[in-house]
Amino acid sequence: MTKLLSVRLVAILIGLGFALIALYSFVIGAYAAATEEPAGHLPYEKPRDFEFSFEGPFGKWDIQQLQRGFKVYDEVCAACHSLKYVAFRNLEQIGYDEGQVKAFAASKQVPGIDPNTGEATTRPGLPTDYFPSPYPNNVAAAAANNNAIPPDLSLMTKARGDGVNYVASLLAGYQEPSAELLAEHPEAAPGPGLYHNPYFPNLNLAMAPPISIDGQVTYDDGTEATIEQMSIDVAAFLAWTAEPTMIERKQTGWPVLIFVLFATVLAYLSKKQIWAAAKRKKD
Repeated sequence: MTKLLSVRLVAILIGLGFALIALYSFVIGAYAAATEEPAGHLPYEKPRDFEFSFEGPFGKWDIQQLQRGFKVYDEVCAACHSLKYVAFRNLEQIGYDEGQVKAFAASKQVPGIDPNTGEATTRPGLPTDYFPSPYPNNVAAAAANNNAIPPDLSLMTKARGDGVNYVASLLAGYQEPSAELLAEHPEAAPGPGLYHNPYFPNLNLAMAPPISIDGQVTYDDGTEATIEQMSIDVAAFLAWTAEPTMIERKQTGWPVLIFVLFATVLAYLSKKQIWAAAKRKKD
């Protein structure tokens, strides 16, 4: 009996020892994190707050805006960035008919296999094909872009905080660094092959301004294609590529919430009725 108690006591002491070590490590780590001086960083700006038709619980896609944004992507962004998760046929969801989609797909070259030699080749796209990458591989992409691989844009607005506003702000935000900024942070000066943008975390990025002049794209609906307008439109288009079912999800959510509310009220009333009857029987 004494031996058993000794074993238990040792086990308890070992457990307490581990607990104290863990507690000590946690307290020391928390104290260090709380008292550590923040690392110096360049003062970049938060994204501007643009208004988009699809925001809010009752939001809807602005089809004309999505088509304008698609045109900006096709004529500007597609030179460097892919949309590997978007198929040509998905364009029917933003107002293009089957014939337009077929014609657009056929105008693009997608990877294929030569049926006679088995060698890699290209062929005209089909509606079922996905948007091709502008580069054959990452090495070629890096070589053409100052050793930086242009990211795929399919999910870009989901991959960045405040994504759609960030994309629009970044595209419209290229500018020369101010004298005040350079006086306070000389390291903010863009180096060779870099471009200043106050919305980018380190203020300088390798991507040259893709949208650089008003009228760079001619809109079919007559909208004035300013730098800001093109930036907003392509950001809206990329919000759609990242979440094409957003509006359907919102529209489905309201009936579900109403049903859950109704079911909750019904369950509450049923519970009152059942327990009222049980109470009467008890009395």
